[in-house]
Amino acid sequence: MPSVLIVDDLLSIHEMLDAVIQPTGFATAFATDGEKALARYKAEKFDLVLADIDMKPMDGITLLKQLKLYDPTAVVIIMTAYASTESAIQALKFGAFDYLQKPFRVDELIATLKRGLELRLFATTNRAPGPAKAQPAADATSRLVGDSPPNRKLVQQVKKLAAARNPVLLQGEPGSGKSTVAEILHAAGESPTSPFVRIDCALSTEPDLRTGLLGQGGAGGEWVKQAKGGTLLLQHIQALALPLQAELVSVLRNTAHSFRLVCTTNVDLEKLVEEGGFSDELFYRIAALPVLLPPLRERAADIPQLVQFFSARTANPFFDTSSVEFTADALAVLGAYHWPGNLTELHQVVSKIAASSDARVITSQQLPMRVHELKDWPTLSDYLAGQQKQYTDRVLRACHNDKAAAAKVLAVDVGKLG
Repeated sequence: MPSVLIVDDLLSIHEMLDAVIQPTGFATAFATDGEKALARYKAEKFDLVLADIDMKPMDGITLLKQLKLYDPTAVVIIMTAYASTESAIQALKFGAFDYLQKPFRVDELIATLKRGLELRLFATTNRAPGPAKAQPAADATSRLVGDSPPNRKLVQQVKKLAAARNPVLLQGEPGSGKSTVAEILHAAGESPTSPFVRIDCALSTEPDLRTGLLGQGGAGGEWVKQAKGGTLLLQHIQALALPLQAELVSVLRNTAHSFRLVCTTNVDLEKLVEEGGFSDELFYRIAALPVLLPPLRERAADIPQLVQFFSARTANPFFDTSSVEFTADALAVLGAYHWPGNLTELHQVVSKIAASSDARVITSQQLPMRVHELKDWPTLSDYLAGQQKQYTDRVLRACHNDKAAAAKVLAVDVGKLG
């Protein structure tokens, strides 16, 4: 029988909740403050915790934080008597599953407990090792290419997220790989045939978003229903109009337990919340597990591996592109470029060259002009102005102190002077 620990300093609340909850199939236990509740949770372990926010000496928010530190899968529902949602939103910020405002309806309470139990069962059953966990880990390692510290950190984050059902917010510049991470997380689902519903909020019209996302009565529209048992990906979540954001909160309260929710954005969403341009409650519901994807310019050391990865997956009518080789001078130029389009831009550049080249060896002269024309890349005007040493030093820095690569760049550039 599923169990719920009820935490409130009023015994009358204990009696009322016990009379309401027990007949629905939950075993109930009680604590009168946060300290006693934490000790009892550690000793007995409960499926759910239903805690009042206003208690002494340990209040509900502090209890929530302590429970999450002890057991990240703890499902905590906060009860609040305040008229505003400020305290409730604070609870969401620290990982509460949901909140209930007193006085609440019995049907609302039971529905929230049942949703919380579904999440708890998913979290606990998916922590056990087995074949279902090997694939996401391998997928993360094979698709998130690179050994740079920023990418290694990202791979570890994704592996951890694969075992969680909480909403994930992927933040990063355009082209930084947010869709790839979402696909990896989806692959962590229990079934490889589970639905993957991808919605671009920036490209969808408001009527379509209302029909597809919101539906009637907070039950969710067709897109939400299609995602049941799988993943709902909302790209460019910041593009949702504020009225739609408020209505989406209601939908997620009723449905988010039935699918994995992944949202993406290329803006600082927390700053947008502070400026009043994004719903704070929606933010804390979707940002339970935020991930910041590093831009490619911060992981230039990964470019040689990425070039090989992209070229090997490109079709060429003359030869197998897995044998294509980019020379040291070509890689040096690619490594020094700032890549405003990140991985997407690098993929386009590499695949176009690998697909159209009639030779297996790619030099810097075959790269697009724009990757040579860097603000920070040394120019031959420095050399012609008699600043040969300064030019040589800047080339070396641009090549990340790879002397062999720098020598080849210098040979090519100086050779142009004939």
